[in-house]
Amino acid sequence: MPKIELNPKMVQRLMQYVSYIGVALAIWGTWILYKQGVFTNLKALEQLVAQHGILGPTVFILIQIIQVVIPIIPGGITLAAGVLMFGPWWGFVYNYVGVVLGSLILFGIGRRFGRKAVELFVSDQLLHKYVDMLNTKGWTRLFALLIVAPVAPDDALVLLTSLTNMSWKTFTWIIILGKPLSIAAYSYAMVYGVDWIVKLAG
Repeated sequence: MPKIELNPKMVQRLMQYVSYIGVALAIWGTWILYKQGVFTNLKALEQLVAQHGILGPTVFILIQIIQVVIPIIPGGITLAAGVLMFGPWWGFVYNYVGVVLGSLILFGIGRRFGRKAVELFVSDQLLHKYVDMLNTKGWTRLFALLIVAPVAPDDALVLLTSLTNMSWKTFTWIIILGKPLSIAAYSYAMVYGVDWIVKLAG
């Protein structure tokens, strides 16, 4: 049987085409979900997850990843939805897994495509606010503190940090250890804060 030799350049080009197709399909799928109101309407999100039965948690985690990777999509709805649909414990777990994975993917995108990709999603105001701090010694500590804070623009900060010399290991540990508090605080505030305001007004 003749030995088949693969051309490295051809394989590399094929992999690039596959990745482009994957990105295109992801954008198309995200657009469909956005048009259905999944990222902005709690009922639409609940219906989509319910339709998939036992695969519902997986679908929810994928949606949570998407809203992190595409920072222009608001994440408040999905964080609150996780708690409402799956309860306080599992809702937190699914939110956490989705946000952590999405943050790692977003960091990788920033590392791969550089400042041009970052500027697509990060406002000029935010970029100018932090750009001079990015490669200073204090950025790692500041980034860690901001990730813990529930009101910080986490996704934009992840993209900005991808432009620094921070190692993957350091970034990953900051996200893993820093996200639980902010996710719990934000998601529970969205759910129980609104309920408290309604009761107070009543």
